[in-house]
Amino acid sequence: MNETLNLLSNKTYLDRQNETESNARSYPRKFPIAIKKAKGSWIEDVEGNSYLDFLCGAGTLALGHNDAEVNQAMVDLITSEAPLHTLDLTTPTKDTFVQTILSLLPEELQTNGRIQFCSPSGTDAVDAAIKLCKTATGRSSIIAFGGGYHGMGHGALALTGNLNAKNRVNGLMPDVHFFPYPYSYRCPFGLGGDAGIDAACAFFEKTLKDPESGITKPAAVILEPIQGEGGVIPAPIKFLQTIRRVTQELDIPMIVDEIQCGIGRSGRFFAFEYADITPDVILASKAIGGSQPMSVVIYNKKLDLWESGAHAGTFRGNQLAMAAGTVVMKRVSTQNFLDEVKAKGKLIEERLYRLKAELPIIGDIRGKGLMIGIEFVDTNAQADSLGSYPPSGTIAAKIQKHCFENRLIMEKGGRYGSVMRCLCALNVSREEIAIMLDTLERAIRQVEADER
Repeated sequence: MNETLNLLSNKTYLDRQNETESNARSYPRKFPIAIKKAKGSWIEDVEGNSYLDFLCGAGTLALGHNDAEVNQAMVDLITSEAPLHTLDLTTPTKDTFVQTILSLLPEELQTNGRIQFCSPSGTDAVDAAIKLCKTATGRSSIIAFGGGYHGMGHGALALTGNLNAKNRVNGLMPDVHFFPYPYSYRCPFGLGGDAGIDAACAFFEKTLKDPESGITKPAAVILEPIQGEGGVIPAPIKFLQTIRRVTQELDIPMIVDEIQCGIGRSGRFFAFEYADITPDVILASKAIGGSQPMSVVIYNKKLDLWESGAHAGTFRGNQLAMAAGTVVMKRVSTQNFLDEVKAKGKLIEERLYRLKAELPIIGDIRGKGLMIGIEFVDTNAQADSLGSYPPSGTIAAKIQKHCFENRLIMEKGGRYGSVMRCLCALNVSREEIAIMLDTLERAIRQVEADER
């Protein structure tokens, strides 16, 4: 390999990637660069171009790229001759990680919590949780929600709402039932507002308590407190509280998927905390590993009925992730840090709302903390009964392209890819936020002018 040649251009690397990697690759198609360096909220490609990164590993990098304290924790571990992988054998590093997690849980789980370390991705945590709940209850069906995203494994994908990822994959896990998730801008009941939330709550409760519903008592109910890939849709507090009350009444384990919205991103350490509930199972991955691969299932010990070896994974003993993740959890969980996340999120939303009042292609703005979505719409089409125009993935893709060409990386999501999403580092500076907002506004204005 000619290393000198490979450092000359993005095209060199991209051509080689095109020749050698799977057709399933996705991000290089939207962001055609080869990354050489990364620090904080910035990355640099092999040609020396700097980009402001508001994707940050899809929320994995809570403290941005190469945080000094996180890196030092990993360096210290490596130079100490401590083991780097231990399967599920314990170590002082692991014990500190576990005690840190437990200290940040609701009181009931601090006392009664158990932790299962999984293979690195959040998908495996989802699959582990489903196995756990099926084993503990002896039941087979699972309830999930439209718009939810839980991963790409066969079990996790079966629980995911997005049809594009599922249509060509036969034989996914059976006996999954999807319920409506409150989404006021595109209310599944055509009601919107409080009426739509009330309908979602009533439908969930009445269906589960109806002996003629056709749905057998489930092994678990799984949901994201803030849907991420589904378009950054926060669950209303009343909805989360209803799910928790009904599942408790019917003795159904409630699983909250905090893989993307957890670890401080919402302005609370876990997003479910806004509803003042305690779920039976919490799924954590992405940011909890401090930039390194890690996923865990945290659950009430009453469910701990599976046998030794019932779930395993070679890399569940990733000590680097535990050392780095402990740093992240301790930093992110302080009240001052979480207050800053909320304040910076509010700063972004206020600017976007002013822009929305002027530019009709912005249909909706929503989120919590630094998990924010901007839904773009086609104003040349017919609005629905709620006055919402159809989602436009085309417009969002054009805006994303404009942003990238002006050195800002942001991802899309939501129905038809119509939602631009903020997944920046939680310690992003206000100056960097201003750069993002200026760049994004220019892109939106340009596309809006082109759409007239």
